[in-house]
Amino acid sequence: MRELLSELRDWHSAGTPFALATVVAVRGSAPRAPGASMAVTSTGAVAGSVSGGCVESDVYEVATETLTTGRTELRTYGISDDEAFGTGLTCGGTIDVLVRPFVEAADRDGLMELAGTIAAGEPVALATVVSGAARPGARRMVLTGLVSGSLGDEGLDAAVTDDARGMLAQGATGSIRYGAHGERRMQDVTVFVQTYTPAPRMLVFGAIDHAAATARIGSFLGYRVTVCDARSAFATRERFPTADEVICAWPHTYLESTPVDARTVVCVLTHDPKFDVPLLVAALRTPAAYIGVMGSRRTHADRIARLREAGVDEAELTRLASPVGLDLGARTPEETAVSIAAEIIQHRWGGTGRPLGELAGTIHHTS
Repeated sequence: MRELLSELRDWHSAGTPFALATVVAVRGSAPRAPGASMAVTSTGAVAGSVSGGCVESDVYEVATETLTTGRTELRTYGISDDEAFGTGLTCGGTIDVLVRPFVEAADRDGLMELAGTIAAGEPVALATVVSGAARPGARRMVLTGLVSGSLGDEGLDAAVTDDARGMLAQGATGSIRYGAHGERRMQDVTVFVQTYTPAPRMLVFGAIDHAAATARIGSFLGYRVTVCDARSAFATRERFPTADEVICAWPHTYLESTPVDARTVVCVLTHDPKFDVPLLVAALRTPAAYIGVMGSRRTHADRIARLREAGVDEAELTRLASPVGLDLGARTPEETAVSIAAEIIQHRWGGTGRPLGELAGTIHHTS
């Protein structure tokens, strides 16, 4: 839902009812993961996607219907017929989509509370009853120290709150089954828990043209982007308008002072040993998911030798994506940024980096 926040706010401000469709379960291969959302207003406007086009038309009709009936609906979509003319997923998987109307202003106010929490970067989990002995569509918002809303039963609320906080700590999203009063190992009620954690960080070092292009594509991919360079003439907001922050500081000093977690990606585009070596020594001490370093093969070889002299061991050196990016034949800063982004996505999901047409098996990786 994060990508729908702007539209949802606008519709709420205008007093426009809308329905929110959310993928709550995926079995087999599917184009969107649990949590993917699509919204439809009473005036026919649409935002978002639940399947990349396979079932959107039917979900649109269901959403329009719920705005009239006021009832939450759960629909399952599976593989379509051989000609793919029917409503279904041509990729062969099955998805469950929960469609909940937000007709009353009070319901939309509650959703806007969630939207504000997400926009503020606060970790939050939203638990929604999907099916079973509780009211479908009932919601409970769980933050680190606060809760709001109810699923209709005190025991169920308590059990879901505990599980939602655990899932929030892991950044996990998925469905859990309970007894009607929150009992474990029972399957009377299905609850979908979607977690929203702050956007992952992209740290770009080196205020060059390639950095500007990388910052733009990082923002497009949903990262909170920081550009850092020690040269004040280069590290300016005017040069990097899409970055969330532009820092003028020695790169390694800044890296040692800023939070880095296992979702953070680091792009080193400086080309200068006096910046690169201390920065990479610091980066390899962090749990960063990806550390990409720009440079020619000669530069890479020289850099590796300098890092070994600085005490970096062979296991640590294997963490470096250097030279940075996938082999796309990129030439321009923008093409190079696409190459870097492609490698980051490959690292995140475990792709091969090869053309899909040369491979067999599932297309959508899950880990």
